[in-house]
Amino acid sequence: MTPPKITVLYYSTYGTNHQIALTAAEAAREAGADVRLRRIAETAPQEVVNSQEHWKAQAERSAEIPVATPEDMVWADGYFFSMPTRFGNIPSQVQAFIDTLGGIWAEGMLADKTITATTSALNVHAGQERTILSLYGSAMHWGAIIVAPGFTSDAIYATGGNPYGYSTVAGKFDDAGKASVAHQAKRLVEYTAKLVR
Repeated sequence: MTPPKITVLYYSTYGTNHQIALTAAEAAREAGADVRLRRIAETAPQEVVNSQEHWKAQAERSAEIPVATPEDMVWADGYFFSMPTRFGNIPSQVQAFIDTLGGIWAEGMLADKTITATTSALNVHAGQERTILSLYGSAMHWGAIIVAPGFTSDAIYATGGNPYGYSTVAGKFDDAGKASVAHQAKRLVEYTAKLVR
């Protein structure tokens, strides 16, 4: 059986979603997938990034991870996205990346691939669910297949019970969160494998 190919994409301002992406990539590999870890490019001016110590530090931590390109989407059979919420929506950096995918979308290269997503926000009621659902709206336009975690594991309940995808308060990514993300990543691999046999 051909291993499913999963691209794990993340945008992270301060580090939470970077850690989520690392956990997802590791879990996907453990589940038998061929994995690419990619960071979504920063679009904020460098002077703005440098003006905040934690933002600058995260940019430096991520510097060696390749920047996501449309080719990473074409290569993959499935996608795991991790991103913060911005005013109840996906960050502009993630939207900017999605906006580069028109050419491959028009050729049908995003269709029939799986997708799942996670997020973080300053507090629990800061648009976490809406952020994930916003990304899934784009995925529906692609013809992608959403693999939400639902309530398929006690790990989901242990982290607040978000059936759309793992979500957390920014800066909080504990062992329970890692278990929930691992379950979601392995579920993505499981269902992607069914499509690529």
